[in-house]
Amino acid sequence: MLTSSQSTPVSKIIRAALMYFAIVLGTGFVLGVFRVPILVPRIGERWAELLEMPIMAAVIFLAAGYVLRHFPEICSPGRSLAAGFLALALTVAAELGLAVVLQDQTLVEFISGRDKVSGTVYIGMLLVFAVMPRLRLLSHAPPTHKQGEA
Repeated sequence: MLTSSQSTPVSKIIRAALMYFAIVLGTGFVLGVFRVPILVPRIGERWAELLEMPIMAAVIFLAAGYVLRHFPEICSPGRSLAAGFLALALTVAAELGLAVVLQDQTLVEFISGRDKVSGTVYIGMLLVFAVMPRLRLLSHAPPTHKQGEA
């Protein structure tokens, strides 16, 4: 059995993607608990979703940094993109699965039922979510050793 220090780069990418996915989806779920019963009846679904987007953008930014700090093995352009796109695939699968199971919708109903404005912004946010680990990579470069250090 491999220990944490013996894990392969692929397993580190998978673990990082799972962590990134869990942080962002978990936050979105918590915000949804407040958005649906409190904001939607007052300001409508479009505005409630749009109001949530900046919060989710901040969470995505912070979660990407967290994952890069805790999984330094993914601090390369290819690995950070792999982790981001794997997290995206997990997010899309979870969203579609929840829509079909919890909301008793077909896949077509879920996609066609999205608001045109907030749905477009949501798709943009998904793309930002996928590439954010790569975008944050420059600020999380591994420390370099000074000359003369071992």
